[in-house]
Amino acid sequence: SGIAYIEKAIDIIYSTKADKGEIRRINVNVAPLHVEEYRRLKSAGIGTYQLFQETYHLSTYKEMHPTGPKGNYNYRLSALSRAMEAGIDDVGMGVLFGLYDYKFEVLALLCHARQLEKEYGVGPHTVSVPRIEPAAGAPISINPPHAVSDEDFMKLVAILRLAIPYTGIILSTRESTELRNRLFHIGASQISTNSRTYPGGYTAADEESASKGQFSIGDKRTTCEVIKHISNDGFAPSFCTACYRVGRTGHEFMEFAKPGEIQRFCLPNSILSFKEYLLDYGDEELRRTGDTLIRSQTASIEDTKLRNATIKKLEEIEQGKRDLYF
Repeated sequence: SGIAYIEKAIDIIYSTKADKGEIRRINVNVAPLHVEEYRRLKSAGIGTYQLFQETYHLSTYKEMHPTGPKGNYNYRLSALSRAMEAGIDDVGMGVLFGLYDYKFEVLALLCHARQLEKEYGVGPHTVSVPRIEPAAGAPISINPPHAVSDEDFMKLVAILRLAIPYTGIILSTRESTELRNRLFHIGASQISTNSRTYPGGYTAADEESASKGQFSIGDKRTTCEVIKHISNDGFAPSFCTACYRVGRTGHEFMEFAKPGEIQRFCLPNSILSFKEYLLDYGDEELRRTGDTLIRSQTASIEDTKLRNATIKKLEEIEQGKRDLYF
């Protein structure tokens, strides 16, 4: 069955070890499931379960999905609630901007987030904000009915950051390099890099296959190139998975995140995970820039005991230890 295939894939990914590391957390974006299937997904050890409504506007949704498994608006809308009922306490939501008026979509998404928090005590761990981009076989992608300009896109990201300050706002590689760089200063906090959106994309990188992707790529930089730019801009790249390792999810995460106290853990953990990346995957240029940033950010940790503990863990990473966190 579909869920059995997903369970097997997750198990293979977690059990695969490379010379310099392994996958420590798998976020899953799959079609709506039944409660029992979500329980199996939870047991498989996933991080965040993501599902995008695409559009909250009912008549537009029905027009876009007149038949097939995706055609049930209410079943999709209630999927995150079923995931919560099954014990998945970190969920991600999103809208495909361009299908309907972005103002309506943002308000509907915020209402959905508030409903989850009211009913389950936990709001969305992440919010994704993809815009429609040209894609093969999708005529509507060439001329979206409610295209969102760059200016309005930046505005909606800022609004989401103000309205849900605790959530991670995710940008895909659909957006251009320049726009993604600007959005970091406005409210975006997570990005994908080096994406391939077509079947077999990470084994066959030819242009013909790329033209058949789910959407066109706006930012084609490698992960290392993106991190160099982030570092040069003064931001701290983070590969942290600590909250999932210590059970700081769901209600416990909200208790730290809503008042902003999560930063006590986020800064030292981002420093430690970034140091790992520099040693295992960074080139000489990135290591120089990254080490300068790490020294500056470590010095900014106000709690003396926590700062000294971070320095000690950095020394352990230099000596070969990995996967250290608070």
